[in-house]
Amino acid sequence: MRLPLIAGNWKMFKTVGEAVVFAKVLKPIVKDLQGVEIVLAPPFTAIHAVAEAVRHENIFVASQDLHWEKEGAFTGEISAPMIKEAGAEFAIIGHSERRQLFGETDVTVNRKLRAVLTSALTPIVCIGETLDEREHNQTLAVLDRQIQGAFDGVTADEISELVIAYEPVWAIGTGRVATPAQAEDVHAHIRARLRQWFGATAAEHCHVIYGGSVKPDNIIDLMREPDVDGALVGGASLDAQSFADIVTKARATV
Repeated sequence: MRLPLIAGNWKMFKTVGEAVVFAKVLKPIVKDLQGVEIVLAPPFTAIHAVAEAVRHENIFVASQDLHWEKEGAFTGEISAPMIKEAGAEFAIIGHSERRQLFGETDVTVNRKLRAVLTSALTPIVCIGETLDEREHNQTLAVLDRQIQGAFDGVTADEISELVIAYEPVWAIGTGRVATPAQAEDVHAHIRARLRQWFGATAAEHCHVIYGGSVKPDNIIDLMREPDVDGALVGGASLDAQSFADIVTKARATV
């Protein structure tokens, strides 16, 4: 059975001090929760501090991005080995903001995915359509293209271990959210494609989580859908109590 996975993506928020305070507030609230995976994705500067703050706890740490090379003349970039050494166990790849604002493509997502897999980190690979693509009934075609591009050369065993985050771009930071039925339709399509291209075992083990204005008041309805395995939470993850509420409610649906 796939355990619910709730990841909080802090984006460009929180200093090191603020991140540590958050972790210290969150720990006692969720310390006894079992049957749910909890992931925090702070800015690069706070990865090590947060990892130390949650050491030996039921909370994992992720990076929000990385470069595909191990080292080199790439000013301003950070590699997978650096992220792992800092204490991260997960890495977010291909977030829609990286695609829209910084020119990420399916090709670069694939290169980053390979780097993550070779560094023994768990990838959280983001895919999703824009509002224009949805309104032109291109959602499924866009997702198929992104899956094929991002997972080119990836094995079925590797697919089994990774996380796919479906994030409709039109629902990120807008307050709009896909209905549970809309989310389930897309998640079911993604899992069907994984089954078709990578086999039944990979499709059943791979986590497919939802990202897009997830909040405490909509997580239960989303999690009740059979192919929604968790959530990639943005703004609502910046407050420890709000994030804990989402985690607790997601766990309660198991």
